[in-house]
Amino acid sequence: MSIPSPSAHVPRVSIQTADFDTGAELAALRAGDLGVGAVVSFVGTVRDRHEAEALGPGSIQAMELEHYPGMTESAIEAMIDATMARFRVRAARVIHRVGVLQPGEQIVFVAVTSSHRGDAFQACEFLMDYLKTQAPFWKKETTPEGARWVDARVSDDAALARWGDFASNAVASGGPGQA
Repeated sequence: MSIPSPSAHVPRVSIQTADFDTGAELAALRAGDLGVGAVVSFVGTVRDRHEAEALGPGSIQAMELEHYPGMTESAIEAMIDATMARFRVRAARVIHRVGVLQPGEQIVFVAVTSSHRGDAFQACEFLMDYLKTQAPFWKKETTPEGARWVDARVSDDAALARWGDFASNAVASGGPGQA
């Protein structure tokens, strides 16, 4: 169902340590494509999960993300291809940061353009559900008690399962080399 768009010159996947400018990314994604009727984006930030879940302030001091260069980009490219085949999407962009990040920092950007909002909303949510469960990233939280690898969450697997055609959590818990 993919529709060629003028934004084809924008890279679809970027794994980087540097922060990103959401406004600039959205402008580049839609640049010159007069067929875009909807742009949907998601920006995820590093949060102190324990603070957010009322388990105590200041529990997460940092989050470190690791990946396998080349493999991670290829896996996300394949998911964008699947997204574009499934939904009427004109363009898509995924940026995921790696390295050490602090609470409040941006960690992920997902954006899609479409002629209609329904396809754009669904495609963006589909990509995010994939990234949370299937993309080959490993996350380590640093807390006052020390560092620990973050396990997959059952709620993330459940979100992915509603799309019907993906196995649960293909990325095992633990860090690189521990999968």
